[in-house]
Amino acid sequence: MNAFSAIDHLHMAQALRLAARGGFTTRPNPQVGCVIAHGSEVVGVGWHQWAGGPHAEVFALAEAAQRARAATAYVSLEPCAHSGRTPPCTDALIAAGIARVVVAQRDPFTQVDGRGIEALCAAGIIVDSGLMEAAAREQIRGFLSRIERGRPWLRIKLAMSLDGRTALPSGESKWITSAAARADVQRWRARSDAILTGAGTLRGDNPALTARVDEPVQPPLRIVVAGKTQLPLDAQIFNDVAAPTLVACGGGRHVTLPQHIERLSVPVGAEGVSLPALLHALAMRDIGEVQVEAGPVLCGALLRTGLVDELLLYQAPLLLGDRGYPLFAGLDISSMADRFGFKLVEARVVGDDQRLLLRPHSAASFP
Repeated sequence: MNAFSAIDHLHMAQALRLAARGGFTTRPNPQVGCVIAHGSEVVGVGWHQWAGGPHAEVFALAEAAQRARAATAYVSLEPCAHSGRTPPCTDALIAAGIARVVVAQRDPFTQVDGRGIEALCAAGIIVDSGLMEAAAREQIRGFLSRIERGRPWLRIKLAMSLDGRTALPSGESKWITSAAARADVQRWRARSDAILTGAGTLRGDNPALTARVDEPVQPPLRIVVAGKTQLPLDAQIFNDVAAPTLVACGGGRHVTLPQHIERLSVPVGAEGVSLPALLHALAMRDIGEVQVEAGPVLCGALLRTGLVDELLLYQAPLLLGDRGYPLFAGLDISSMADRFGFKLVEARVVGDDQRLLLRPHSAASFP
C-alpha cells in the first residue's frame, strides 16, 4: 500500500475541490481536478470545465509552464491515454517532464481503464494511486454508476411535512418547504444529468423541471415516464425549449407528442414501463445521474424495484394531516423484517427546513 504524506493529502483535497467546479457543466464527462506541485508549493491548477474542452491536466500544465518539470501532478481521476475530442493527457504529462503522478482513482471507462497509468509508468514516471479514493468516487458517482453498473445513480427528491406527507388530499403541495430549500433543490438539479417525473406530477404540479442557478449550467434532460393515462400535452415542459425533453413509453404504445419532444420506447413489465430497462437505456445514452421528482406511485415503484440509490428529503416544520399524500405508495410492509432501512449520510438545516440525505442499506457497497 502506498504511504501518502500530509502534503499529498493536502494537494489531492485541493484537486477534488477544483473538480467540483465543473459539476454543472462537464457531463457526460466526469468532474476532474489537477494540482501540480513541488513539495508544498503549488505551481499549477486546473479542472475539467466543459465536455469537449481541455481536461484538468491541460489547464494545470499551462499554468505551471516550465515549472512542471520534475514536479508531482495530483489528479482526481486516472489521466486518459486515448484520443477523443481532446488529445491524451498522458502525452501532455510526459512531454512536460512530470516526475510523479498521484491518482485518486482508476478510470473504469473502457478506453482508459488502467491504460493511462500504464503509459505513464512506461515513460518512467512514478505513479501512486488510491489517495482519497472514496471521496473521489463519491464525487463522480453518477459517471461510475453508468460505467460499472450499467445504470444511472438514482436520487429521489421529496419535500415532506413532519408527519411525512407530500401534499394535501387535494394534491396541493405549493409550498411545503421554504424558499431557501427550493433554491437548494435547483443546485441538486444542476448537478444531475436528467430529471425524471411521471404523468401524474405533470397534471398536478405542471413543473418546469429546469435548473435555475446563477452559474453556467448544462440543462439536464427532462424525462417523463408515460403511464397508462393520457399525458397533459399543455404541460409547460412540452411547450418550452428551456431544456431537452424525452418521453419514455411502454412497448409500442402510441403517445401523441409535439414534434420537438423525443420518444423512447421501453419494454413493459407488470406495472407498466420497465424501470430497470428504462435506466439501462438512459445509461446507454450517457446519463449518469438522475434526480426523480415524482409522486408516490412512481417513487414507490422505484423503491420496491431496488433502484433507489439515495433519498434527498426536505422536511418542513408543519403538519398536513393523515389524509395527505404519502412519500411512497405500494409498500406492503407487514413485519419489521420487511422494512426498508436507510443510512443517514447528512443532515443539514436549509432555511426553515431540515435536509436529509439517506441511502438504502442494501446499496451500501456503491459508490
